Order: sequence, then structure tokens, then C-alpha cells
Amino acid sequence: MNLQEKFVQYWKMEFPHLSSANCHLLLAVSGGVDSVVLTDLAAKTGFDFSIAHCNFQLRGDESSRDEAFVKALGEKYGKKVFIKTFDTNGYAIANKVSVQVAARDLRYAWFKELNENLPSSPANLSDSRLPTPDSRLIATAHHADDTIETVLMNFFRGTGIQGLKGIQPFQKEQLLIRPLLHFRKEELQQYVKENNLAFVEDSSNSSDKYTRNYFRNQILPSVKEVFSNAEENVLNTIERLKEVEILFGQAIALHKHKLIEVKGNEIHIPVLKLKKAEPLHTIVWEIIKDFGFSSAQTVEAIKLLDADNGSYLQSASYRIIKNRKWIIIAPLETTVATHILIEEGEKKIVFAKGSLQLQMLPSFEPAYLTGRLPTNDSRLTTHIDADTIRFPLLLRKYKQGDYFYPLGMQKKKKLSRFFIDQKLSLPEKENVWVIESDKRIVWVLGLRMDDRYKITPATKTMLKIDWML
Repeated sequence: MNLQEKFVQYWKMEFPHLSSANCHLLLAVSGGVDSVVLTDLAAKTGFDFSIAHCNFQLRGDESSRDEAFVKALGEKYGKKVFIKTFDTNGYAIANKVSVQVAARDLRYAWFKELNENLPSSPANLSDSRLPTPDSRLIATAHHADDTIETVLMNFFRGTGIQGLKGIQPFQKEQLLIRPLLHFRKEELQQYVKENNLAFVEDSSNSSDKYTRNYFRNQILPSVKEVFSNAEENVLNTIERLKEVEILFGQAIALHKHKLIEVKGNEIHIPVLKLKKAEPLHTIVWEIIKDFGFSSAQTVEAIKLLDADNGSYLQSASYRIIKNRKWIIIAPLETTVATHILIEEGEKKIVFAKGSLQLQMLPSFEPAYLTGRLPTNDSRLTTHIDADTIRFPLLLRKYKQGDYFYPLGMQKKKKLSRFFIDQKLSLPEKENVWVIESDKRIVWVLGLRMDDRYKITPATKTMLKIDWML
């Protein structure tokens, strides 16, 4: 079986819902052996395709040579060629990333933009693994040797099972496919010779400056001196790990089902249950990774299990909050969160029911002489003895079991009973918010503050809170 026949066979196995009749390919073409083979195979198997080429301006005249070559390749196959020139070094400096990362970010961002703006209709993704007909897909020429190198680099830099699976043939979110992943580099080189295909050499491939090249030129050849079948062994291990990941995913899903309670847009996890879960580190990571947290933050997340009430860990978009016997993962966007931390010094908190204006004030010494101490000036304002609270405060919705000491009373009362006294309707009860400090309710917003936090003649500093509806 020749490479073209293998290509068709692999395509049908990996992308069964896609064919030359129902998709357009945007080929990422550098001009090297791999992308030239991909272009030729796409043409010979009848695919409709366009060509995209990135000029990263990293190799002087060689970069210009590659661009000219790809333009000529487009003419050879009668296909549209899109060219984009990047200031890669400038991007790397501005974003404080390596040149490799800069090139990757620029390349895929442009491919996505270009693919979305091609003349044909956008791809219509279904719930299945693959896009539906009339799709537009970005195709890259990554092959089996690339995935071997990727797995080894991931292993040495540290990774989970996902990183040991290597490069994937299909990425649904990016509409990205890699139809050459089944083939070894030597097979592609042989195809070029047999079909007398021209290509360009990237001189930087011989340099060990870049990590991938170092693995390709130094690490793998050294390993093969000891284990001659090392590369094939890695590929076989990758296949086994794909099956392991299925079992792993099933186990994690079971743990999540037992641990997680979804409340609106928040995740609530009982501390005691999570502490008993094994292996704890892996389970915690699998939970928090979906909320923008890094693997390095997993240890800090576990420390929250024994941390003080109100302790938290933050990502770019979420907080993990220790709240009594619960771990809560809540969005930072306070207008949608139902558990909001109020840090010391904050002046304004916007939440689903309006906003809170906070202000630290000196005590009202003249008021002590007249006996007119500020407590609740109105249902929307309260004054709290600042020395009786501990930050961060927690703004949250009322829940069953809450109790407090209503202002003027020395006995505690459940909020559910207090609501009956206040003649609140069910919808009104469901929309009550409270502020708590160290597990104790300080103020039931719009109704009553807790007697333990009232202003007294001994008060030195007050926290004034205005609720703006």
C-alpha cells in the first residue's frame, strides 16, 4: 500500500464524517517536506483547499525564499495562497515569551481568523466529535515524529496524562486537523523522492537553539543508541495511554459526581468529603483546572482545606473560597457570583442585587453624650464596630440553617424564623443576602444587623455600609 492509499485509509478511520465532498481545507504550508506532502496528497485525493503561509521574518533572505516558493506551489496546484508577515521578535519581546511561543501564537491566531473569513459558510459543529458537512478546517502537517518529540518534551518538563498522549489528530474548538499524524518522517521523505516534489530546507532545523531541535538532534539519537526501537516504543505507549485516559476520565467523572454540588454558576464541595478523596492531588487538579488555575496552584488549593474561614486562591477568572465546611469555586465577576469576598480597604462591591458602598469612619464621640448612637440609620445603611470584624468579609445569599443575634436581642434566632416575624414572602426570602465575618452573620441586608457588631461607647472605628439598589 502506497502513502496515498494509507492517507485515504487513515483519513476514513480518524475523520469518518469528513470527505472531499463536504469540507474545505486551509493548509498550513511552510514549504518544507511535510507540508509539501500534505499539499500534494490533498490535491490527489480531491480536496478543495487553500494555502496559508506565515513569514516570521526570522531567517532573513531564507524567509523571503520560502514565501516565494509557497506562492509558486499555489500556482502549481491552482489554489489560493494567503501570506502573512509577522514581527515575531517584536511580539516575543512585548509579550515576554520565547520566539517559539510567539510564532505558535501568531500562527494559530491568524489561521483561525483567516479560516473564519473564507468565502464559504462557517463550519457548523454538532455535539459529535467531528464537524458536520460544509465545514472549513485548518490542516497542519504534523507527523508521528513530531508527536514523539512532543511527548518526550512534555515528560521532562512535567505533565499529566493529557501531555503524554502527544499531538491529537483533531481539535474541535480550533477546527484543526492533522491528517499526517499516522506517518513517520522517513515515509514523507520517501514520498517526496518517488513523486519528484520540490521543497525548501529550513536551515534552523539543524540548530539546537530551539528545544524541539535539541530533542530531535541530540536526545533521540542518543537514546536510540541504547534502545534502537525507542521511537516505535513511544508511539506504542501513546496508544496505550489513550486507553488509560478513557479509564482515568471515567474515574474522575465518578469522583466529581460524588463531590461537586452545582449551585447556579458556582461549584460547592464539602471539605470533609474532599479530604477523604484519593488520590487527593490528582482529584483537586482535575476539578480546578477547568477554572483557569495552573497545576502549580494545586498544592495551595489543597491547603485551603485546613485554612481559616474566608481564605481563598485566585485565578484570572475564579476564586476558590474556604467557607466554613465548604470549598466554593466562584467567578470573580461579582454580578454573577453568589459568594463574594470583601477585602479590607475595598470601597465598592457590585453584586447581583445592586452595590455596597463601604467607608471606615471614626467613632461618633458627640453622639455618645446625647445617647444617639448610629446603629441602622435606615434599612439600607448600617454602622458596624470595625474592631469586632475580621476581613475578608463574605457577602452571600441566605441559606437554610443561618442564624444571628438580631439587634437589641441577646438570644440567637434562626433567619427562617426571623423572616416569618418580618412576614417575608417566599420570593423575598430567596433573595435575602447577608454579610458574615468569620462564620458569623454581621448584617442581614435591608433587614437587621447582628447585635454583636453594634456601635458602643467603646467603639473606636466604624465601618459604614450603604446598600445602593
